[in-house]
Amino acid sequence: MSRVGTGTPRNILVIQTAFIGDVVLVEPLLAQAKASFPDAAIDVLVIPAAALLLQGNPNLRQVIVFAKRGRDAGLGGLLKLAARFRAAQYDLALVPHRSLRSALLAFLARIPVRIGFANSAGRWLFTHRLPYPQTHEVLRNLALLQPLGIEADYRDPVIYPTEAEHRKVVQELARCGELKIALAPGSVWATKRWPQERFVELGRRLVQELRASVLVIGGADDAELAAAVCEGIGAGCCNLAGKLSLRESVAALVQCRVLVSNDSAPTHLGVAAGCRVVTLFGSTVPRFGFYPFGEQHRVVEIDRALSCRPCGIHGKKRCPTGTFECMRVISIEQVFEVVRERVEDAAVE
Repeated sequence: MSRVGTGTPRNILVIQTAFIGDVVLVEPLLAQAKASFPDAAIDVLVIPAAALLLQGNPNLRQVIVFAKRGRDAGLGGLLKLAARFRAAQYDLALVPHRSLRSALLAFLARIPVRIGFANSAGRWLFTHRLPYPQTHEVLRNLALLQPLGIEADYRDPVIYPTEAEHRKVVQELARCGELKIALAPGSVWATKRWPQERFVELGRRLVQELRASVLVIGGADDAELAAAVCEGIGAGCCNLAGKLSLRESVAALVQCRVLVSNDSAPTHLGVAAGCRVVTLFGSTVPRFGFYPFGEQHRVVEIDRALSCRPCGIHGKKRCPTGTFECMRVISIEQVFEVVRERVEDAAVE
């Protein structure tokens, strides 16, 4: 890996067109790039579902939407976007996303300095390639600044809900008690989901034993699951799934003492909100780098090795062995005690 010359970049493009959680975890890179090059204009390319998350971020000039399964699909869409980027005259591209399409876009845009990871599908299109380290994703992303002579430490992602979004959430939660605990039972990948009935029983115990108000959060795709969980919990539960935007969800989590989430985007929203996060890992593992970073958070997972685990970097739609042992071994009692400890710890501060 050679070091970039001493020229200061004027226009920087960051390409992260993966999932919502990945976009949350790229925010510290955006902030560090702005802190290191305060006179530079920084733009970020994301998928439509994640665009609102970064709107209003003071470190950005603009959030550009890449509808890679819509209007920007195919070679024609890629070429059109590349032409737009050539006209913008970016002089630096930071590409944490490891797809061929992301690397090709930076190359076709003729951005002179293109920094990405050595395991990217389009690694030969980068001018500077870094090893993909086994560390937290935030630290991996920040490592892309090393060829520029910048070493940065971890910091939590920051999302910027508006005052109106905060007010909406305050009104929505007005009937809830002081102790609010959020549950995020959904995930795109079925093997990442702790069983529905366990979220229900956990929620009941939180209401009955801790006198908590339980908030069930998630997107529109999680609405059916969330409704079933909330119905099972009964009184003391508020279903917010599909009712809040991503930034409004962060505003809601700001008011929560603890969040219990699968290894999915809500984990990272909770960290960004300053909420204590308890993440349940089944088919995936923390060493992939998507765990909640910090002593205030906790990971709960099976305490013994399984030959089938991890079954993939994202999990799978179905358990390959048909047992779902990696999640079923995580008990309600185990999670409840971790949550209780997190609540008590927060009360001391």
